[in-house]
Amino acid sequence: QVQLVESGGGLVQPGGSLRLSCAASGRIGSINTMGWYRQVPGKQRDLVATISSGGRTNYADSVKGRFTISRDDTKNTAYLQMNSLKPEDTAIYYCKADVRSPGSFWSISYWGQGTQVTVSS
Repeated sequence: QVQLVESGGGLVQPGGSLRLSCAASGRIGSINTMGWYRQVPGKQRDLVATISSGGRTNYADSVKGRFTISRDDTKNTAYLQMNSLKPEDTAIYYCKADVRSPGSFWSISYWGQGTQVTVSS
């Protein structure tokens, strides 16, 4: 099994910054794509940013230029640096990782438990 633990959420004023972390642990052979998603109660979970094992990144239009996704494969950890935060960024942020177990050809997607980000004055 694999566990993903997010941290770094909280309350921040508009224009402020937060850095989210997502640490993966367990039976990990390799991690393919890692990503961040967010969800507001009553709405669907939306993609925020993804990063491939080769470092290729993809961002939602609403966060381009403000958010930066990165990863440290030595720590099996992904990060989301969020700058110039807006009230509409308020949501629960979830981490997702596509993990291949040792000796397996296939990867399985795992989700973290989510961390709340609130942008308010």
